[in-house]
Amino acid sequence: MHAPIETDALIIGAGPVGLFQAFQLGLLEISSHIVDALPAAGGQCVALYGDKPIYDIPGTPVTTGRALAQSLLQQVAPFKPQFHFGEQVATLAKQADARWLLGTSGGSSFVAKTVFLAAGVGAFVPRRIAIDDIARFEGQRLFYHPESLDRFADQVVVVNGGDDAALDTAIALTGLAKQVTLVHRRDGFQADPARVDAMRALVADGKLGFAVGQPSAFDGETLQITKPDASTLDLPLDALIACLGISPKLGPIADWGLALERKQVPVNTATFQTCEPGVFAVGDINTYPGKKKLIVCGFHEATLAAWGATDIVFPGRSIPLQYTTTSTRLHTLLGVDHLAR
Repeated sequence: MHAPIETDALIIGAGPVGLFQAFQLGLLEISSHIVDALPAAGGQCVALYGDKPIYDIPGTPVTTGRALAQSLLQQVAPFKPQFHFGEQVATLAKQADARWLLGTSGGSSFVAKTVFLAAGVGAFVPRRIAIDDIARFEGQRLFYHPESLDRFADQVVVVNGGDDAALDTAIALTGLAKQVTLVHRRDGFQADPARVDAMRALVADGKLGFAVGQPSAFDGETLQITKPDASTLDLPLDALIACLGISPKLGPIADWGLALERKQVPVNTATFQTCEPGVFAVGDINTYPGKKKLIVCGFHEATLAAWGATDIVFPGRSIPLQYTTTSTRLHTLLGVDHLAR
């Protein structure tokens, strides 16, 4: 077993608020690690409306969830937060020295002086294929929303799903895999029309297979689907990729002993600390009088939460308020020293 990773701050959630939390902590010279159940940063913004317009980010007339996440990643880059994707924080326990021990579903563990819940409405996890005992093939023959497709080169692949992610995956694999078949429960898609047209063109050209039906059995080598007329079709494969969307689940957070109101965590709005000293909650996961579930509100909460953490990370030290426009120290941290000259 590996020794726990020690850090000033552990941020649970790599959505916009979690990324901005790391930035604000960085300005105060508080190092951080970020854990997210998804395979990449962006959270709900990317997972649910990655390409849809967002109009209420200050100073940015229009952006998208994906573009916002990329901007925030660029902004926080000077502080080098360490990311741990594809893992869900499962346990939280207070230690004798007032630090927090956290364990993840992937076997990682952390000892943190402060913890920031930026998990939105919960961890976004892939919707699973509803076949008994299919979970035993995960990571070997069954994959949910894989971050990279390179491993499927020259393989026979079946993609299950009917949204943008499923179509994008099937289309991309046609130039990489040996054979690709898209399986969806009906001959209709919840996807961008241009993607649907591109998919149908590949099917017409014989470069992509398409079958209508629901997965009904899987032995690791063959996927059986049940067609609308109740007949079955067997699809031999090397890999099954399921892109069935994602759904939020509060998950283990509900078992951590934190006060909860309608699956949200109450906070003190001076510091956005929860009932547990050293545990903060920002973004959609928290609640307080007048709470509004807006990204811009989450940015405000992350700023005050970072300042709230200074008393714990730097006990007895007076931290001065500095401005990024004039502070040479902040310019050094941000790697923009030339602007101060």
